[in-house]
This record gives sequence, structure tokens and C-alpha cells, in this order.
Amino acid sequence: LDEQTYAKLIQRQCDNGIDAVCPVGTTGESATLTHDEHKRCIEIAVEVTKNTSTKVLAGAGSNSTAEAIEIAKHAQKCGVDALFSVTPYYNKPSQEGLYQHYKSIADAVPEIGVMVYNVPGRTGVDIVADTVIRLFDDCPNLYGIKEATGSLDRTTELVSQRSELKVLSGDDAIDFPMLCAGGAGITSVTANLLPDLKSSLVHLTLDGKYDE
Repeated sequence: LDEQTYAKLIQRQCDNGIDAVCPVGTTGESATLTHDEHKRCIEIAVEVTKNTSTKVLAGAGSNSTAEAIEIAKHAQKCGVDALFSVTPYYNKPSQEGLYQHYKSIADAVPEIGVMVYNVPGRTGVDIVADTVIRLFDDCPNLYGIKEATGSLDRTTELVSQRSELKVLSGDDAIDFPMLCAGGAGITSVTANLLPDLKSSLVHLTLDGKYDE
């Protein structure tokens, strides 16, 4: 793990107007890191963003509920602002299984916000809108979802049922239409390369400055 370069990459994001960094999500090499390296990445992100306006939304996903909880507790101890957790990959749990998985994680870290991360094209399982709404209603600290199905209909379905639910785009190709359809923001792959442009896109769109 090249800690020095990793810290520089985070600092670059901070310097270019990014509202939050997402260490050890699924875009990078999180799947091939050891547990200690995974935890260290979260620690470094918190260290670099300290005394800046940039928040830390840490990845705490696993197809093992116990492992996801372990990472979530470590993230909470480190002082992250919130965490997001990808749906259990390969296992293909039922909707009830997904509900119990996320409720267990949220209950284990009641002091910080939790976001569901839905990317069925990668994980092989789709957490449907009804399950997300059930979790949102039952878990006080579960506040949103990174929605990467590529479906605008899914965004509309979620926002129309619970306007307080924060739906973030997880698919760069439809960031703009998702924001226009009621999305609250984005978690972007492209922002790793173009943080200033992606940040401007979100802020201008949410402010209704579509022409700019």
C-alpha cells in the first residue's frame, strides 16, 4: 500500500472542491486489500481530510455481515462522517436477507449515517425499492442509497415514496438526469480524474443553474 501517494490523491480531491471522498469503495482495489490495509485506507482518509470541508464516506462492504460490521465499527472509531456498504456479492441473498444484513450493520454503528450501495451488475443481486424503503423507515441512521442500476425509473420510484431518502447516482453516464429526477448527489468514478468538473456539475445542477 503506497500510503504517501494515496494521501496525495485524497488531498487533490480536497483541493478541487469535492464534498466527500469514498475510501475503499469498489472502484479501486478494495477487493484485493487485506483487512488491515482496508482499515488503514480509512484511517489515512480521515487524517488527510481533517481540518478541511471534505467529508469521509467510507466503504464498509462485504458478503459477510460480520466482516462488514467489523469494518463499519472501525470506520466509526476512526471518525468518518458516514459509511456505505455494497450489497453482499455472489451470495445472492433474498430481499429479507438483504434487509437483515443492512439492519445489522446500521444497528452496530448507531452514531453514524449508513448508505446502501446497490450495483447489481457487479454483485449479482438487486436490492429493490421496497426493501430500501423498509430499511429507511426502520433504521434511524440509514439515510440513503448509492444507486448504480443505471435506471432513472428506480430513482423516481425511491424519491417519490420517501422524499427525505438521499439517492446518489452511482453511474457517471446518467449523473445529470438522476440529479434532475430528484437525486441528492453523485458518487463518481470520473471524479477521480476530473474532481473539479464533477463537483461543479453537481453544485450547479442542484442550484438549478442548468444552462451553466
